Amino acid sequence: MKGYAMLKIGEVGWIEKDRPKCGPTDAIIRPTALAPCTSDVHTVWEGALGDRHNMILGHEAVGVVDEVGNQVKDFKPGDKVIVPAITPDWDTEACQRGYPSQTGGACGGWKFSNFKDGVFADFFHVNLADNNLALIPEGMSQEAAVMIPDMLSTGFMGAENANIEIGSSVAVLGIGAVGLSGIAGAVLEGAGRIFAVGTRPISVEVAKKYGATDIISYKDGDTADQILEATDGEGVDAVIVSGGGPDILLDAFKMAKAGSTISNNNYFGKGQGDKDTIPIPRVDWAFGMGDKNLITGLCPGGRTRMERLADIVTYGRMDPELMATHTFKGFDKIGEALELMRDKPRDLIKPVVLLD
Repeated sequence: MKGYAMLKIGEVGWIEKDRPKCGPTDAIIRPTALAPCTSDVHTVWEGALGDRHNMILGHEAVGVVDEVGNQVKDFKPGDKVIVPAITPDWDTEACQRGYPSQTGGACGGWKFSNFKDGVFADFFHVNLADNNLALIPEGMSQEAAVMIPDMLSTGFMGAENANIEIGSSVAVLGIGAVGLSGIAGAVLEGAGRIFAVGTRPISVEVAKKYGATDIISYKDGDTADQILEATDGEGVDAVIVSGGGPDILLDAFKMAKAGSTISNNNYFGKGQGDKDTIPIPRVDWAFGMGDKNLITGLCPGGRTRMERLADIVTYGRMDPELMATHTFKGFDKIGEALELMRDKPRDLIKPVVLLD
């Protein structure tokens, strides 16, 4: 089969590989819609995960079941499915403690395009199909469905981890697809005032549609100072960090009030300067005693998560298709779509590649 792969750090291209083999509890999927991610950019061009050779990229897909193992009960060839970006091993100690994304070690539930061939291929393998697949609801568009595996799951996690209470004030730093999903998630969690930090016109437009009440632009000055001024110096109850470089945490701690939660779902592809570190501001953290809590997480995966997110879309709580700003048709367009994600023109939120 053919796949679009990371050949080495800084280099991508098409390769030929054997079709993956299907274990007794597994499934082989033929993708019908794919979406490249900023994570792919960090992985390839920043070497964030270290060197990878001839590893097929991609972790955002929906598709058709092509083959299932003899122990799979709930799915059959021909089923149209959502495939989560994170496919945990559900019988592990980390899962039993409530952290399925960390099975097998740090970020171990993230298999696709991390240490296992990803979804940018004619066919790809899914472990534990009954636990890691979900049916696409009747009538849902491919563009909407392919936002669920990562963008919605990661963005909503940002809001879930932020301990948002009814009427809380929230700042969302970075309004790409993950941050936009975080805004929608914050609304569903009950947030009152929501600050969206970003400048892209298309992202600002969608942020308002998803529920942002205030737009903050770095072009108008220090973003944390703007939010502090808008809140009479108090700051916000929760900060969701969904973009930016290492220094973004300096802003987050500065605008967070005592008792707040800073929820990070940003993928830091590199550290500060020539150091592999992320800074936390000593004074704005009140010297480590400021009751400002930093929590991190990796996109939740699994069947139940995908089914619940699909219900959010089906019953009109949000429309993820608004984030699919660029549509390509054909398997051969994957490289072009990935390059677009790397270049990030101002009219881009998320590209989608349709294969059927």
